[in-house]
Amino acid sequence: MSVKNRGGSELASRNAFSRNWVLLLCLGSFCAGMFFTNRMWLVPGGERSSKFFRVADAQMKIKSEDCNPQRNGYKASIIENSRTRLSIQELNDTIADLERKLAAAMDDNESVSKGSISLENPKTDYLNLKRRKYFMVIGINTAFSSRKRRDSIRSTWMPQGEKRTKLEEEKGIIIRFVIGHSSTSGGILDKAVAAEELMNRDFLRLNHVEGYLELSAKTKTYFATAVAFWDAEFYVKVDDDVHVNLATLGSTLAAHRRKPRVYIGCMKSGPVLSQKGLKYHEPEHWIFGGEGNKYFRHATGQLYAISKDLAKYILKNQNMLHKYANEDVSLGSWFIGLDVEHVDDRKLCCGTPPDCELKAQSGNPCVASFDWKCSGICKSVERIMEVHSRCGEDENDVWSRSF
Repeated sequence: MSVKNRGGSELASRNAFSRNWVLLLCLGSFCAGMFFTNRMWLVPGGERSSKFFRVADAQMKIKSEDCNPQRNGYKASIIENSRTRLSIQELNDTIADLERKLAAAMDDNESVSKGSISLENPKTDYLNLKRRKYFMVIGINTAFSSRKRRDSIRSTWMPQGEKRTKLEEEKGIIIRFVIGHSSTSGGILDKAVAAEELMNRDFLRLNHVEGYLELSAKTKTYFATAVAFWDAEFYVKVDDDVHVNLATLGSTLAAHRRKPRVYIGCMKSGPVLSQKGLKYHEPEHWIFGGEGNKYFRHATGQLYAISKDLAKYILKNQNMLHKYANEDVSLGSWFIGLDVEHVDDRKLCCGTPPDCELKAQSGNPCVASFDWKCSGICKSVERIMEVHSRCGEDENDVWSRSF
């Protein structure tokens, strides 16, 4: 063999050897790479990497679902339904809470809320307040044209300012002029009363349209409103041309405080007037029988008092109580058929001097004084000061007595 052939054979042998080693090295590198790659998936860092890829895969899946309008609309519908159910549940809870508060308001711990009340502070959340107990609420029935009458009462038997506040806090006696609204809401009459109220703070405004033929409705609204707002033992109605001795009134009512249903006043049973044009004409006279019949016993309208249970009865049944032409007759009719004690007390209807003066001098002062012929004190604006000076009790009496 020549030198050339031998050299070429040796070169080919070395190239084949090199290729074999390259293949072995590549195979070894591949195996080593696989070995170390598997190790990386098992170390803690590898666990985080695996978690990362799983999260990324889930996000991709969510995005792909969001791209599907049908699935997206279905999800939005589910969310909206959930929100609706939550809102309904919240509304039901709110209604249930209000019903509980209203039920409590109808019992001894009532607070008001009736559409027939106009609060002195309309922002007061009276449903959330535990009302204090009062002894009596005195509502003085008045009209838009009676400003001078109201001022005459303020200057005689009705305490003013701090004294009235003290009377409420220490003696539990509430006194308010009771009036509704004019037929033209917000008119000049209503504005005049609003200005008077800002000055004196002694009104109870009713959800009622004023009118002479609406006195029965006003009386019903007054008792319903008063008992819904003030928790008292007695509720009194008096006209704005009547003189009242507060201490004597308090002592008179206190004697009946253990009676659950009591109706106190000067009881009468006058004739039912069927002839039109008369002052006390009764359009429904036929209900009371034939001509010449008399009404059932009821308290005369100048001043009367009822206990809390009867006031609550009016509140709860006001939509069913019938109204007759005369408000005192209407009130008496509402208690027929009920287990009510009628108390006829003539101290609640004394005459003006000398009648009330002689009784005061004898140690038997009157609760209320007026003239029967006028259904109140005749010319009360001019004469009530005289009645007060001659028949009125000492102004310290109301503070010295315990009710």
